[in-house]
Amino acid sequence: MAGVRIDKWLWAARFFKTRSLAARACELGRIESGGQPAKASREVRVGDLLHVRNESGEFEIEVLVLSEIRGPAPVAQTLYHETEESKQARIKLAEERKTMPYFEAPRQGRPSKRDRRGMDRLRGRS
Repeated sequence: MAGVRIDKWLWAARFFKTRSLAARACELGRIESGGQPAKASREVRVGDLLHVRNESGEFEIEVLVLSEIRGPAPVAQTLYHETEESKQARIKLAEERKTMPYFEAPRQGRPSKRDRRGMDRLRGRS
């Protein structure tokens, strides 16, 4: 096997839940190969360096094995190797996220009587 479509490979390596999501990420420029935005039809070869941005973070990976078939997660992790810089950046970002203050999400629906009293106090009303 000389090469595999990048959207198929990303799906098989479990970076995206569906192949169409992988193709959409390519369209939006979230996948780079060799510093260039990659189209979904671009072929990936062993040794290629990819930069992948998805909802779980940014990954800098090297392709080790080609596959068009989606298998179990332990098998999918053998298809690539993440660079040390990428691992350190993701760990640092996770630590920063933990130290950020937590804001409570606004409640749904009308405010309760207690909520209205608190809002009145903030606005300077009695």
